[in-house]
Amino acid sequence: MSTPQSSSTFAAFSFDSAELTKSAVNTIRVALGVTGVLALLAGIFITFWPKNAAIFLTVLLGIYFVIAGLAYVGLGIFSRGISGGARALDIILGVLFVIGGVLMLSSPSDSAVVIGIFLGVLIGILWIIEGAVALAQSGSSSSRGWSIFFGILSIIAGIVLLFSPVWGVVILFWVLGIALIVLGIVQIVRAFTFGRGMQLSS
Repeated sequence: MSTPQSSSTFAAFSFDSAELTKSAVNTIRVALGVTGVLALLAGIFITFWPKNAAIFLTVLLGIYFVIAGLAYVGLGIFSRGISGGARALDIILGVLFVIGGVLMLSSPSDSAVVIGIFLGVLIGILWIIEGAVALAQSGSSSSRGWSIFFGILSIIAGIVLLFSPVWGVVILFWVLGIALIVLGIVQIVRAFTFGRGMQLSS
């Protein structure tokens, strides 16, 4: 009678301990540890300094816009395999990206507020639509009461977010930060516990 081999789960995949070497386990541990520490630090930064985190992300987005814009302008100028109209559109898009990036970098605080308002309004509209869809489909749902409750709650949350988008985004930011802290701690714990008791191949 054969003895079943122990296994350990990493992400969505199941690893057979007989197929893992010590080097592979150490690599997975390092990956878990690094991602855990990064998530933990990002979560702490976002949770306790949301304004600075928003400004930092705005600066990163501005840098990305400038780089992407220059890439589009270069594509439009130097590409020879596309039509003149497509090249002109690439140049126009690139210039708009660069202008947007420069504006964001010149005033990251104001840009962060504008982006926050935009995201708040967008998420508010999406929640209202999601709530309306849930209410419309509640008649055919197996759990009609929960569907109605979710629909009403989603619509109310969406309306609140529309009237105070900045505060809504700040709250969502805090939730994201706390989630990252929890995820980081879990990943760090997994980094120390992964592979224990496994029969590893050399």
